[in-house]
Amino acid sequence: MVLKSLCERIVASKCSSKGSTETVDNTQVPASSKVGSSDSKFPKASLWSSIFTSSFSVVETYSESSASEKKALHSRSSGWAAAVRKVVTGGSMRRFHERVLGSSRTDISSSDGDIWLLGVCHKISQQESTGVVDTSNGLAAVEQDFSSKILVTYRKGFDAIGDSKYTSDVNWGCMLRSSQMLVAQALLFHNLGRSWRKPIDKPLDKEYIDVLQLFGDSEASAFSIHNLLQAGKGYGLAVGSWVGPYAMCRTWEVLARNLREKNDLVEPPLPMAIYVVSGDEDGERGGAPVVCIEDASKRCFEFSRGLAAWTPLLLLVPLVLGLDKVNPRYIPLLHSTFKFPQSLGIMGGKPGASTYIIGVQNEKAFYLDPHDVQPVVNISGDTQEPSITSSYHCNVMRHIPLDSIDPSLAIGFYCRDKDDFDDFCSQASKLAEESNGAPLFTVAQSRSFSKQVTGNDESGDQTGFQEDGFLGTDHGNDTGTNEDDWQLL
Repeated sequence: MVLKSLCERIVASKCSSKGSTETVDNTQVPASSKVGSSDSKFPKASLWSSIFTSSFSVVETYSESSASEKKALHSRSSGWAAAVRKVVTGGSMRRFHERVLGSSRTDISSSDGDIWLLGVCHKISQQESTGVVDTSNGLAAVEQDFSSKILVTYRKGFDAIGDSKYTSDVNWGCMLRSSQMLVAQALLFHNLGRSWRKPIDKPLDKEYIDVLQLFGDSEASAFSIHNLLQAGKGYGLAVGSWVGPYAMCRTWEVLARNLREKNDLVEPPLPMAIYVVSGDEDGERGGAPVVCIEDASKRCFEFSRGLAAWTPLLLLVPLVLGLDKVNPRYIPLLHSTFKFPQSLGIMGGKPGASTYIIGVQNEKAFYLDPHDVQPVVNISGDTQEPSITSSYHCNVMRHIPLDSIDPSLAIGFYCRDKDDFDDFCSQASKLAEESNGAPLFTVAQSRSFSKQVTGNDESGDQTGFQEDGFLGTDHGNDTGTNEDDWQLL
């Protein structure tokens, strides 16, 4: 009834403003409702986005009729504007958002076992449930670790993106923001290490400020939403449109390459090679992605311009693990990836509502949510005021069931050097062996080797992996309707 009443009030307000002129509202319904991205499996537009957008559009509507009518309409609009502001500032919008897309919870139980946050295990003491705080190895340490991760959310009030009139990414930029969080975390690990925590009473680290500056909301910031959209045009990225994980991963690959070529004589803003792991050379067919060691080495060699055999490496693994939901056989495997020392978490969430998943506890998935709307913040090199950077962090540990996330996602890993990469390959191979024939991804020395193994599978040789787990498998009757099948992202 509340929702019905809300819709009726919006429609009534819209009708009452016929013949009026409206100012441009940059939090409008995503442009994908008109022109969609071929990559995305998200809905192209939603009733909810229309409702949210309409409510704010009403506020900016004014009448060109008589003075008395204008005064009456202004009174009604002012009342509606005040109501909307009260809803937003009172937190009702967040609750309504969660009712639409699925609820999240913030409770943490010490009886649910260890919490894994990006490769770090936090053992929750049973004593903490009685109020005894173990600051070195308990809930306090978990919360400090979680709140030190960089949060990137919707922003409003930035310079218009390209030739568009968009000065906000509300309602459509959540996958872009989720990817920014993952890459920001890779940079933190690279520059400050996995044990770094955001200081409370001490001066902010310069390396930390430098990372935040890269993700500002202007063309001057290397990894801004402006520059991501420009780099991703070849993969269907457009202002106001939804985007899927595969296109997002490829966009980062393009942006990093462009920035490296542009800064030929100086250190690139992303001091690591990017390797998007796919099922074949072009990532356009089914099959479990193959981490090819030779390909990884080639990426590093090219990144260093032939000066080093190996460099730091960012691996991005886009996956589709089912149709409407993740196939249950993959849930334990996804859970295990957070135990990798190289873990950067998952870009994913509910359909049409991407988040950055950074940890697990049994069936729970802890995430950072980009859907809060915040004004633009200008981070300068001499920033030392913690309040200025507070919008880049969150101390509320929201979680959803891991098996409820959208099957279209991307996993990230950061390998500092060759030894770290070798350890990743060892962990990944072990996980594949435990997958009962349905691995998330596999590891091979070269592509020719992976194709040879595929040929052995098809001839009846049992290698421990399913046919669909390797590239080069051709199913003449594959219609893509089986949840166990891999699909094009």
